[in-house]
Amino acid sequence: MKKPELLSPAGDLERLKVAFAYGADAVYMAGKTLGMRAKARNFEMEEMEEGIRYAHALGKKVYITANIIARNEDFTGITDYFQELDKIKPDALIISDLGIFEMAKRTLPNMEIHISTQANSTNYMSVGFWKKLGASRVILARELSMKEIADIHKSVPDVEVETFVHGAMCMSYSGRCLISNYMNDRDANRGGCSQPCRWKYGLVEEKSGALFPVYEDETGAYIFYSKDLCMIEHLPDLLDAGISSLKIEGRMKTAYYVGAVTKAYRQAIDDYFTAPELYKANRENYMKALTKTAHREFTTGFYYGPMSALDHSYKGDSHANMQDFLAIVEDYDEATGICKIEQRNKFVVGDKVEVFRATAPSFIQRIETMYDENETEIQSAPHPKQKLKLKVNAPVSKYDMLRKA
Repeated sequence: MKKPELLSPAGDLERLKVAFAYGADAVYMAGKTLGMRAKARNFEMEEMEEGIRYAHALGKKVYITANIIARNEDFTGITDYFQELDKIKPDALIISDLGIFEMAKRTLPNMEIHISTQANSTNYMSVGFWKKLGASRVILARELSMKEIADIHKSVPDVEVETFVHGAMCMSYSGRCLISNYMNDRDANRGGCSQPCRWKYGLVEEKSGALFPVYEDETGAYIFYSKDLCMIEHLPDLLDAGISSLKIEGRMKTAYYVGAVTKAYRQAIDDYFTAPELYKANRENYMKALTKTAHREFTTGFYYGPMSALDHSYKGDSHANMQDFLAIVEDYDEATGICKIEQRNKFVVGDKVEVFRATAPSFIQRIETMYDENETEIQSAPHPKQKLKLKVNAPVSKYDMLRKA
């Protein structure tokens, strides 16, 4: 059995580098156009080039999203954009629209193309159709069960299958949602979703008298709110179904989220391929690691059958973050044990912190002394993005992180 690819999100260069530091085999990212996360910072062409160079030096891959549902005006300048991409050599484009697919094949005949989940591929005939057009991979619709995925793989075995295994679920699951368009004229299918499914609603039906219960707590009622997908405890089933690439959602998430979730899945995959018994013994530890990131309640989505009311969260974001992300390591001096960090959330001398390491076990210590950029000793770090120095009790590496213990 071949190890699956672990595919992580990269909303910017820092998160790209963090994803690779914590074990991703590949990342997906977007330029300033044609991507489905217009609110993400995304990449200028020069940044994409730097990210691709960085990845290829590590033997890793970068996939560029061009997966909007295009309108006529979206084709203005698309040939120039694709020609620029051809120069910087990403490993694949992620596409859902047939028109964009045609332009990509015409402009980039040798470029590998992956079909986005936005294309709603739910059967082996669709996957076979994309194969005939020249696609090498299909990211299947999120509405599919494990059995359906396995049947698709058996029917079209020479097309790679990619599925989402972790992260936020769109209420419309595979995309095609018009609520944002209706509510505030922001097109969800062209990257502008304002996520109105996360807003608070009350449901009233005044003619039929039908009763629609709304579960509510003190924070409000979230009747369209899906739980987050989490499949880390079901890795053997994913592999048995023939899934080639395990995808983490989250180009809008923090570097800490990307690193922590990537590391958990990296460890799970590596443990399983070392010994299935090791993976089984450590499943509780993987879940503990994931609960230390911003998350909603977890669900297995459609993998084991249709979703029910129990797969929706009625608590909003009230269970979001179990530990605060405090800082990210930029450099470390082995001779002195001093590390340079960039602060993200407030902490003070005396705080107990966990040093979360990308390639080594975490450790806990108290902050005893710290200094600002001018080597002045300080007691508190209240300002995000401050550059600080502090002594750590064990060696650290660039992109290791500090979080509240």
